[in-house]
Amino acid sequence: MKKDADVIVIGAGGGGPVIAKELGELGIRVLVLEAGPWYGNKKWPEPNENRGVAKESSNPRDLDGALYRRQLTRLENDMNDFVTGKFRWGSADRRRTPWYRNTPDQAVLWQSAGIGGSTLHYYANSLRAFPHAIDNEWPISYNELIPYYEKVEDTLPVEFAPTTSKEALFYYGADKAGFSLNKTLDVTKSGYRPQPNAILPPNEHLMDPEFSLEELSHLEGCTLSGHCGQGCPYGPTLERMAKRSTNVSYVPLGMRTGNVTFRPNTFVTKVLTDHSTKRGRRAVGVQIRDTWTGEMDELRAKVVVMAAGCVETPRLWLNSELPQNPWVGRGLTNHYMDMVTGTFDEETLMDILGSPTTDPFVGHTSGARLDYPGLGMIENIGESPGLSAMPLFGFSQYGYNSLHHSDSDMWDQRGRLVGPELEEAMNDYKRTLTLSVITGDEVQYSNRVELDPHIKDEHGPVPFVHYLPSKESEKKREQLTKIATNILRQAGAKKIHRSDLPPNYYIHLQSTMRMGFVVDTSCEAYQVERLYIADNSADYNSLGGPNPTLTTQALATRTAERLANKYF
Repeated sequence: MKKDADVIVIGAGGGGPVIAKELGELGIRVLVLEAGPWYGNKKWPEPNENRGVAKESSNPRDLDGALYRRQLTRLENDMNDFVTGKFRWGSADRRRTPWYRNTPDQAVLWQSAGIGGSTLHYYANSLRAFPHAIDNEWPISYNELIPYYEKVEDTLPVEFAPTTSKEALFYYGADKAGFSLNKTLDVTKSGYRPQPNAILPPNEHLMDPEFSLEELSHLEGCTLSGHCGQGCPYGPTLERMAKRSTNVSYVPLGMRTGNVTFRPNTFVTKVLTDHSTKRGRRAVGVQIRDTWTGEMDELRAKVVVMAAGCVETPRLWLNSELPQNPWVGRGLTNHYMDMVTGTFDEETLMDILGSPTTDPFVGHTSGARLDYPGLGMIENIGESPGLSAMPLFGFSQYGYNSLHHSDSDMWDQRGRLVGPELEEAMNDYKRTLTLSVITGDEVQYSNRVELDPHIKDEHGPVPFVHYLPSKESEKKREQLTKIATNILRQAGAKKIHRSDLPPNYYIHLQSTMRMGFVVDTSCEAYQVERLYIADNSADYNSLGGPNPTLTTQALATRTAERLANKYF
């Protein structure tokens, strides 16, 4: 048994690298274990083909921006296919099947394995929670989080998104619908604003004809190329890539402390404990499995941090046979989403934008938003064509549009489009504006991650994931969808399509290891001493609707401080 770290962190996604960097700066030795591959590290020049030349890396000189650019392509299937894509939930070896999660309902569970986790494909939306959602429910106050929000916003950094055509059209429609600009990060009333995104400002030479597109991709700053969902490998070095996923921000910063080591291709199958504590159990290490060789090992540490995400963290707790807690895996929220797409005439767009198209693929994937505390939020979405078609026209609880008579005069189409309908919708793609409805859904005990009693994989019983919205959440989503539709109509959309997504469109998973129920206000487990959580699962609720990443990173920063003060 090895004891080569003070702290072991399980997972290198949105929260793990943050707490590792913060602890490393305090002189604490940290080992971060990640189940997936590492893109942009010279020790793994072909991370999907073989094991590479090492098991771990702690030297920032191993990071290579040119290698990262070669490995992250602009091909939608190559990157995002759920079965074989580089950003799938599965091992680095793409010849193997993805790791299975049992989602018995119609569902998309969109998460990535790898250094960077799901921040590899996130839109980098980095906004604070609604203050009322913290102060009215959490066991800590919103004001307690503000200094940690500010630290993360400065570290990444977080910037307001630039305005391209789709943002300008969104602001125009929101203003016509009666909303005003919200000039604050701490939102207490409804209004629209640019998204606070963890993306560097646009490249200063972006409109200079002396620079080619290829040259621009090697300079610092956002290229507005619209590839946020595919990693966005644009920048002079790996550490200065435009989109600030944790693999290009907090991971290099952690390595530069000289105290943080990252080990990819390492799946944690069990948290090891002993019984010498007043709480009954104490975390002392982990059991791991090499995803290339299948080799098993045990690693020891003084503290263990679970940052494996809202599905794998409760799964790991249950597979480790840690103390029974009725709230482990319970209370799952996911922002019960929907999408509406407006199609515009060229003449309308010329009048408003001075351009015949919106070109939704240009700019940040999501650069504008409407906050509506009490309901949730609405944000614009501009994915590349293939990634747009799936959630907008190919995934619905309503069924096929052609088989239903419209039950509302608000939408011209609803549900799945196929054949000529789909062809027409995609032909009009460059003249569309899509708005994503993100609901501040309620915590319900019945929504859960638990172990499947019948199915195991190489890492133990697989997770069973179940979510159904409450009646109140359904009402909120309907209200937000109608508001989004009105914004599109006010902007001049000639046709509107409603996706009517099923409840199980899992992107913003939260609340499966809730503060006040499973962990205390320092995010240490009530029943297991020296076991902490640093991912979305510690959230008490769905934050009122805002994207969870920034809050997770602020909490991880705060947890590092408290962990260090208590045990080091």
